[in-house]
Amino acid sequence: MTTNKQLVSATRINRLKAQGYFQYSDEEISSFAFGNRFALVICAMFIAIGVATANMPILLAMTLVAIGGFVLPYHPFDYIYNHLLRGLLNKPELPHRSKQLKFACKRATMWLIVTISLFYMGYEIAGYVFGGLLFSAAFLVSTTDFCIPSTIYNYKVRKLKEKAKNAKI
Repeated sequence: MTTNKQLVSATRINRLKAQGYFQYSDEEISSFAFGNRFALVICAMFIAIGVATANMPILLAMTLVAIGGFVLPYHPFDYIYNHLLRGLLNKPELPHRSKQLKFACKRATMWLIVTISLFYMGYEIAGYVFGGLLFSAAFLVSTTDFCIPSTIYNYKVRKLKEKAKNAKI
């Protein structure tokens, strides 16, 4: 993977490593950090519009995008970045999405289904609250790279490894 020489902050690198990119060097992470945010920013934007307007087609489309995020090797918007934007920006191709980010897409899928269901059943306030919380999580990761589902995933994996290690003793 080719890299650029400008590094993003150590905090941001650590947050991206927590998203499952720990096998990459700081230089490699810095080179694809912008592209990694691309899908997250687009998702946050469409979730905001979908929730603010209680727009079922947008929320359903985002559910399909979230499903693609854990079924496909790349997030659906990563394909747009890799095939259209990266060449224009002179950036490297994004790596496959990590287990942590696939876990996040699974959580987002469930969250979107609940939000859609709340709006559909006429519980608008609950739909706005639930959808607003989803948007907040998407906004957080798209602006700071701090991914709550990745943190949960890493905690669960660490606990399972500790449990397995203790069982062998």
